[in-house]
Amino acid sequence: MKLKLLSILVAASATTNAFAEDARTWEVTSELGAIITSGNTETTTLKGGLKALHNLESWNNEYKINGLYKEDNVENDAGVKEKQRTNEKYSLSAQGNYKLNEDHAHLYIYGSHVSDYFGAYRSESVISAGYGQRLLDRSDMWLNAEIGPGYKYFQYPDKSSEVDENGNSLAGEREGEVIALGKLDYNWQISDNAKFTQLVAVEYGDTNTKTRSETALLAKINGSLQMKVAYNITNNSDVADDKESTDTETSLTLVYSF
Repeated sequence: MKLKLLSILVAASATTNAFAEDARTWEVTSELGAIITSGNTETTTLKGGLKALHNLESWNNEYKINGLYKEDNVENDAGVKEKQRTNEKYSLSAQGNYKLNEDHAHLYIYGSHVSDYFGAYRSESVISAGYGQRLLDRSDMWLNAEIGPGYKYFQYPDKSSEVDENGNSLAGEREGEVIALGKLDYNWQISDNAKFTQLVAVEYGDTNTKTRSETALLAKINGSLQMKVAYNITNNSDVADDKESTDTETSLTLVYSF
């Protein structure tokens, strides 16, 4: 009986250690922000996201989900103010980095999808593979670079004024093209309680070149909670006449680490 009980305890201990070891390979952070105003101006803005890093012996994997929703009081054709959706965007991505023998060098495979109801393109899906290298490696900061070929599949907005070479409307049409993808990711640990990050990504194609930038400052509130101020810029080189080529977003969110 004692031997059986000892065997059970050993097995339980091994299982617990395995789960604990597996948990240590994951780093998960969630991000949430909301702005709600009333009175002369009624606005509701919600922004959220989830990011998970899975660190294995030969692979570093990253998964992201983000969403943005906004409502405003807008005056309709009859002159009456009513709540209307003015922005809605969702994105998800996954990237696997295979570690090479070189220090901080890897091969990557990346996939993403963006659904944007008010953007220059209604939806965009990208898949890419290539090479990454750490260009700067210090105890308080690092800089990673990635480059590789890819393929983008995109859809024009349903009300787009874009036309093809024959003058036919491209509204709601789907197209695809080969692209070149490049990314720079900078991280500076200013102090124990403050961190600065800068991300720049470029998707170069014959139809359109998309450039994304996120500049962010994170300040620690306690061990697991941080406040994040971010400024995002998205630029498309080719958009419909009724669309702006550059979108900007300033956000203030809380980030919680699990």
